[in-house]
Amino acid sequence: MCFAAARRVPAIDWRSARLIGAEASLLSLLAASFLAATLIPVSSEAALFAVLKLHADLAWPAIGVATLGNTLGGLTTYLIGRYIGSKKPLTQLGRVQRYGSPLLALAWLPFVGDGLCLAAGWVKLNWVAVALWSGAGRFARYWLVAQGALW
Repeated sequence: MCFAAARRVPAIDWRSARLIGAEASLLSLLAASFLAATLIPVSSEAALFAVLKLHADLAWPAIGVATLGNTLGGLTTYLIGRYIGSKKPLTQLGRVQRYGSPLLALAWLPFVGDGLCLAAGWVKLNWVAVALWSGAGRFARYWLVAQGALW
């Protein structure tokens, strides 16, 4: 009996391997987009771009995951501001108080966005409105990045 015939090598199920790779990509994207919304300098746009280059068919799930992770990271910064604001009231946050939650549509901006989330928590804006406006702005940004990646 031939040695090769006696030893059977299991076949690889490439469909399930691809699904595992896609899940790992989306989990990595979630982590990167969450961390990018905090004070840790990570490029969530680059992570989204890479995921879309590997898995172009996951465009909408990837945009959704990136938006969710980045919004949750922004809400974490909001909670930090809310906690600090309860300890040290500050009256110089007039713009955030004046424009309110719609100003958080710009929370995706580099350098400024973290401060906006922190200030929104500090002045105790409604967290649901902050999440919705912040998520809308972040979704628009990721949608544009996805258009560039898929073009």
